[in-house]
Amino acid sequence: MLVGINGAQGSGKSTVCRFLELLLADLGLSAVTLSLDDLYLTHAERQTLAEHTQPLFATRGVPGTHDVDLGMDLIDKLLSGRPADLPRFDKARDDRAPGSVRVEGPVDVILFEGWCVGAVPQPASALAQAINALEADEDPDGTWRREVNRRLATDYAELFARIDLLVMLKVEGFDAVRTNRAKQESKLGSGPAVMDADALDRFLMHYERLTRWQLEDMPERADILIEIGPDQRPISVRPALPSSGKT
Repeated sequence: MLVGINGAQGSGKSTVCRFLELLLADLGLSAVTLSLDDLYLTHAERQTLAEHTQPLFATRGVPGTHDVDLGMDLIDKLLSGRPADLPRFDKARDDRAPGSVRVEGPVDVILFEGWCVGAVPQPASALAQAINALEADEDPDGTWRREVNRRLATDYAELFARIDLLVMLKVEGFDAVRTNRAKQESKLGSGPAVMDADALDRFLMHYERLTRWQLEDMPERADILIEIGPDQRPISVRPALPSSGKT
């Protein structure tokens, strides 16, 4: 079974996955977490993508910056009981880490977590206007956002179609993403990978469009919706709405 866990940055996806692994183990079920972040293209691959498509693709995050084929291969292996080598992404180096984590099958449940897991494309009309300074200044003709949307409609759609159950950890809004990510940065201290306020604002603008769209679109599509309060704790849990067509 493939469980998709969607949530904006700082919503608690990793914590939820660790809890679910323990809970499922108590129920006699084996579970493994696969993070969308660990499927990021290498730094060199993203540089090449940026040179040939649009410079903003050098920054990890949006659809187009992941190795979707690798993700589908890993999911196929795990669900069929074959061994799989899960990659790890080193955010401090902004590159894929050397080595991998070997998982021996069979696995009963894959917890597939990521900030845009289960996302669908926006309507084309929504792409016309820039929504922040990054888009206005560095994607004035919309090439970047249209390519992100195209990828959501093609290979990412194929990947996300494999999800059997979609869980959304819904934060209150995009301002909560800024607040939560700033808390994460402050915990990192003063290392080379820590971003100052200006760098953090620019980084988050890459995620803003799709985050806002998911907050609007996904609550009625998710099989389970968990609302997250400002203290990063869950405040409500509900199954799919009857109008969503879920059963």
